[in-house]
Amino acid sequence: MRRLIPEESDPEYASFISDPQKYFLNALPSLLQASKYMAVVDTLSTHSADEEYLGERQHRSTWNGDAEIVEAFHEFSAEIGKIEKVIDSRNSDRNLRNRCGAGVLPYELLAPSSEPGVTCRGVPNSVSV
Repeated sequence: MRRLIPEESDPEYASFISDPQKYFLNALPSLLQASKYMAVVDTLSTHSADEEYLGERQHRSTWNGDAEIVEAFHEFSAEIGKIEKVIDSRNSDRNLRNRCGAGVLPYELLAPSSEPGVTCRGVPNSVSV
């Protein structure tokens, strides 16, 4: 929705009370706005088949000749793993703002372990966008 339900002190409260259905329908985004939003979410959540994340390498043999580079790579990979654990713990913390209620999906768009598309872990039959 583009607008919140007004409180009793708001000037729009009277129109909300007189016709809640009309207020609700006027608060929904237009078809163009909804389409743009879906296109952006789809673009940000699409994974490529040959995608590589920072901290991961398809061919580790590229760096085998330099121990300093290999060590830095392992440290960086461990740091990425820690960051992903922090994201997961924040996603499961219902005390954080916007982390509870119907339709709240966990943040996982840039997490290396996320599945393609926008999904909701733990929900059967979740749909990828």
